[in-house]
Amino acid sequence: MKRSMLGKTLTALSGIMISGAVWADYQLNMREPQSALAKDVYDLHTMINLVCLGIFIVVFGAMFYSIWKHRKAAGHQAEHFHENTTVEIIWTIIPFFILVGMAYPATKSVLAMKDTSNPDMTIKVTGYQWKWEYDYLKDGVKFFSTLSTPRDQIENKAAKGEHYLLEVDEPLVVPVGKKVRVLLTAGDVIHSWWIPELAVKQDAIPGFIRDAWFKSETTGTFRGQCVELCGKDHAFMPIVVKVVTQEEYDAWLASKKGGAEMAAADNTKTFTQEELMAKGAEVYEKNCAACHQANGAGVPGAFPAITGSPTATGPIDAHISTVVNGRPGTAMAAFGGQLSEADIAAVVTYQRNGLGNSVGDMAQPAQVTEIKGGAVAAAPAAN
Repeated sequence: MKRSMLGKTLTALSGIMISGAVWADYQLNMREPQSALAKDVYDLHTMINLVCLGIFIVVFGAMFYSIWKHRKAAGHQAEHFHENTTVEIIWTIIPFFILVGMAYPATKSVLAMKDTSNPDMTIKVTGYQWKWEYDYLKDGVKFFSTLSTPRDQIENKAAKGEHYLLEVDEPLVVPVGKKVRVLLTAGDVIHSWWIPELAVKQDAIPGFIRDAWFKSETTGTFRGQCVELCGKDHAFMPIVVKVVTQEEYDAWLASKKGGAEMAAADNTKTFTQEELMAKGAEVYEKNCAACHQANGAGVPGAFPAITGSPTATGPIDAHISTVVNGRPGTAMAAFGGQLSEADIAAVVTYQRNGLGNSVGDMAQPAQVTEIKGGAVAAAPAAN
């Protein structure tokens, strides 16, 4: 999308003082708008900045002119007066009209943001510590989107990538030119879903459903973040929206449905220990390493270690139950609704036979299914 006229004006004014090459490297502004609503927000932002700049020039220009031209050294004597009704009326009326002039387009844009009627598609978005769940309500597709930046980059063991902390394993995919309504909630604490190029930002609050919408006019990949301080890994909760053509979206949707069928088949499969360990390492990295650390050592006083813990070395059914049901009152979330039976079996097997543990047993998806439907007690909270 072409930059708005007001945006071009501001860039041109700034370019008077800064050379083109330098300005290209150092310009500071909002991201390029990719929807009609984002364009309105961009224009509003630029207009208000120009109004503030004009007020600054007029007020401080008058002040410095008065200080210079009427200084005592030039022979001027201070004027003594108590009040001037005309001046007071003028400096009340002018700001009133300035505020009304800014309030009208601002109100118009805010009302447009709240108008979620007549969407082309609806997606439920649920925030968790620290990932997003996307549920395409009419298409039967549901998945989690998790940070995919390698731990080596986060721990400064490798060079940072182009999209450091703004890349995910599963982006939200939507077709171009469609009005997308998002229903937002959270499963633990308050999160906030924000994509600046699309002018959409809404808090996700546990126990409440809030909505917002966006409609991209161009294809591309747009990135945002959770902008509500939501805990230890708040900075590791990016949002990626991939806008594609309708044909590409239909192909992606079919692929996701096929993947869901394969995942369902895995839930009835019997795996070898090698298969479970390989799969479990991936599941652990994405879902457990943030708290328990990549090596299983945990964070003393905050998150317990997996290495040598009573849960990971105790009865396997209790271990599975802990992963499935979590531990109320602690930071241990329930993964029964987030991970498949195969994923839970794999990560339990990995925790029991990796990360410094060597119990020697393994879990199977059938065990997880049985525990999900039963009442197996979780392991003691002492770990």
